[in-house]
Amino acid sequence: MIKLIGVIALVAGAILLVLGILGIFGSLETGISPWAFTILGLIFFFSGISLLKHIKDTDTLDK
Repeated sequence: MIKLIGVIALVAGAILLVLGILGIFGSLETGISPWAFTILGLIFFFSGISLLKHIKDTDTLDK
């Protein structure tokens, strides 16, 4: 479950980063500050990487 949340956070962070960078450099107008997208993108991206990096593999069943 935590791996799924990590992947979702990683993908959402990457999308927000792309939207933020495009907004900062002026090729995308969303109506929201591009800096907000960039900051949230960084937060989600690094939290997703952190979740995927530091979680033990618990998908195996013990017999």
